Amino acid sequence: MKKLILAAAFAVCFGLFSAKAQNVNGFKLSDIKVEYIEVKPVYNGSDTYIARIDYGQKFKRLKELNVRDDDGNDLLFNSQMDCLNKLRNYGYELFNTYTDQIDKDATRPVYVLKRK
Repeated sequence: MKKLILAAAFAVCFGLFSAKAQNVNGFKLSDIKVEYIEVKPVYNGSDTYIARIDYGQKFKRLKELNVRDDDGNDLLFNSQMDCLNKLRNYGYELFNTYTDQIDKDATRPVYVLKRK
């Protein structure tokens, strides 16, 4: 019985270890310990969104702000709320919302999240 419990514990630990981490510009979201972040959901077509997160980091290209997996692929969210709900798991809650002017005729919501 002890061997079965030990094997199950190893399986769980291995499964958690091999899980893909979400990161921004190579920094895991779980390791980013700032008070506020700014989230801009960008419509990706096909009814999905890419989240761009600014926590005060330096960047050269906007794509560096995209939330990605360990393989460097952009994570796709079902909706803007899907993105916000997942960021809640990292200890953030909605603090403020405003709109960003994209061009003459279009705006995008920007969410400011605060660490709980």
